[in-house]
Amino acid sequence: MTSKHFKLIASELNISEKQVENTILLFSEGATVPFISRYRKEMTGALDEVQISNIKQLQEKYIELEKRRASILTAIEKQGKLTDELKKQIEATFNLTELEDLYLPYKQKKKTRAVKAKEKGLEPLAKIIFKQNIQNVEDEALKYLNDDVETVKDALQGARDIIAEEINENKKVRDAVRREFNYTATVYASVIKTKKDEAIKFKDYFDFNENLKKIPSHRFLAIFRGVNEGFLRVKIQPDEEKVLEKLDKILLKGTGEASAQVQDAIDDAYKRLLLPSIENEFTKAAKEKADKEAIKVFADNLRQLLLSPPLGEKRILALDPGFRTGCKLVCLDENGNLLHNETIYPHPPQKETFEAAKKVASLTNAYKIEAIAIGNGTASRETEQFVKQKVRFDRDVEVFVVSEDGASIYSASKVAREEFPDYDVTVRGAVSIGRRLADPLAELVKIDAKSIGVGQYQHDVDQKELQKSLDTVVESCVNAVGVDINTASKQLLTYVSGLGEVLAQNIVDYRKENGAFKSRTEIKKVKRLGDKAFEQSAGFLRIRNAKNPLDNSAVHPEAYGIVKKMAKDNNVSLDEFIKNSEIRKKVNLQDYVSKNIGMPTLTDIMKELEKPGRDPRQKAKVFEFSKDVFTIDDLKEGMILPGIITNITNFGAFVDVGVKQDGLVHISHLKNAFVKNPADVVKLHQHVKVKVLSIDKIRKRLALSMKEAE
Repeated sequence: MTSKHFKLIASELNISEKQVENTILLFSEGATVPFISRYRKEMTGALDEVQISNIKQLQEKYIELEKRRASILTAIEKQGKLTDELKKQIEATFNLTELEDLYLPYKQKKKTRAVKAKEKGLEPLAKIIFKQNIQNVEDEALKYLNDDVETVKDALQGARDIIAEEINENKKVRDAVRREFNYTATVYASVIKTKKDEAIKFKDYFDFNENLKKIPSHRFLAIFRGVNEGFLRVKIQPDEEKVLEKLDKILLKGTGEASAQVQDAIDDAYKRLLLPSIENEFTKAAKEKADKEAIKVFADNLRQLLLSPPLGEKRILALDPGFRTGCKLVCLDENGNLLHNETIYPHPPQKETFEAAKKVASLTNAYKIEAIAIGNGTASRETEQFVKQKVRFDRDVEVFVVSEDGASIYSASKVAREEFPDYDVTVRGAVSIGRRLADPLAELVKIDAKSIGVGQYQHDVDQKELQKSLDTVVESCVNAVGVDINTASKQLLTYVSGLGEVLAQNIVDYRKENGAFKSRTEIKKVKRLGDKAFEQSAGFLRIRNAKNPLDNSAVHPEAYGIVKKMAKDNNVSLDEFIKNSEIRKKVNLQDYVSKNIGMPTLTDIMKELEKPGRDPRQKAKVFEFSKDVFTIDDLKEGMILPGIITNITNFGAFVDVGVKQDGLVHISHLKNAFVKNPADVVKLHQHVKVKVLSIDKIRKRLALSMKEAE
């Protein structure tokens, strides 16, 4: 990449060229986004993960643009039409649309109407008419009649076809049409009449129009879902009268016969060539914009879900509730290992409530259970009520309801089969519910993020871009929390900066053969884990009870020497220096600034030493639904209920109030003030109070309000 690219990226992101250049240099050396943002602040000017990711995206965009530029130059040169002026124009643009416009007249075409007209010898006639300085076009057209052009009418039609194509390939014309699209383009949707009865869920779009610039992403994607399912037609068009008026100003030079022919060619060029082409361009751009917003919503929700408060290392009894098939019960130790499993039947039709209660109480004592996790699917509320009202515990046990979105995906997956080859999907699902309570991040990384159910139109967006974004979020969360190398699964290790699937498997294999890692230095013994992978990953891997206490911290091994020097300069051991905050307060960080390590890194080190290896997540809190509400029939308008946020979209938040049907708090009902983005007001799994506004039992829709519950 050149300095011009650095300048463009810097301008777009409002940062310095040096920050861009240094970040791209680090990428070229194999550095990852989490590593750069945490351990190379001096080089990047303390850019955060989002800014660094944006640099990476723009770098990829300009690399693709340069490939396209080279391809276009080669193609035109092969035709012998690459003039110095054209080459200069092509090399000067860094806009892909502009680049394609410059290439359009030289693009290899199919047998268009204009190509056929040229083959009949009508190009000279077209040029004469387009100049608009002849009086009698029919007399001129007579000169071009031949075996292929039998009438004046045919000659003029062919000439207009050539002119229309030339108009379509005119950059000034295309820009004028784009400007009008930009100002006045409207999205028009209508139902396909023969599908009207089947298309009832798209009723809002049967006869719909909205300005393209104003339409929200969720509405745009909803319309295109209707199109893709074969229920709706859609078109995106500007004010035709205004467009043609502008094109007339650019192209018409008078009012004679030739100008009348050009006028017809303008109308034809617009309707047949320009409109479909630029409509596609704007549709694609609008879809990309809508995708980007929807993907951001999904990514933000996923980040909140992955960073949900963990209960921590507790002994957990997990229940996957059910009626007819019973509740699958598992007991897990502090590390999530399966100790026991069986099925209990506290609900109808069996209704073995007494036996089930006795069994839960007995297992709770036998396995020293500290918490109970209940999946939030079928029979969840009934199972929660059974545990709280019927089971007599001899010890303090907290009861949590846990989201089981994606648990069925995990239980049938290859990962689950490898972990539990001797157990069926019901046992695996219950284990997943229990582990999610202990550590949501460690468990959810085993599931394809798209299956977790916290998105908005995730099946309608660009799947490749969605996957890329979600992988970035998972990587960011895993590295923000840090990973215990001695207990982490292969799936969790895969997302650690610098590792990947092969090295993650090699770490698991090394543990099996050699036992637990005793120091970060020992990580270098893992097969194929070289210096670069060690540099990128070491700071994010934790080793508890290591001889060197820094091995269980976010301090990178490359900075150990500085911490040891600080301890030595204060005449204390490393352990004492880490434990004694008063000693650390005496340190003048400026004394330890060097060529490679500056104040940002030193400040991070001191912050980390306040609480080495700290988990940035909060602790899990118990949530309780209303004791009087179990189904939608128990709801009444005006009720104030406790709820938990299950999903956030651009148009509001979905809340579970314990009736197996999430209700919507529309963006206008989140608070008594204007809300631009629901994510600014609420967080996933936040405990809230809501008022029931309306209940639609037929469509199973609940309208809720947070502002009216205050």
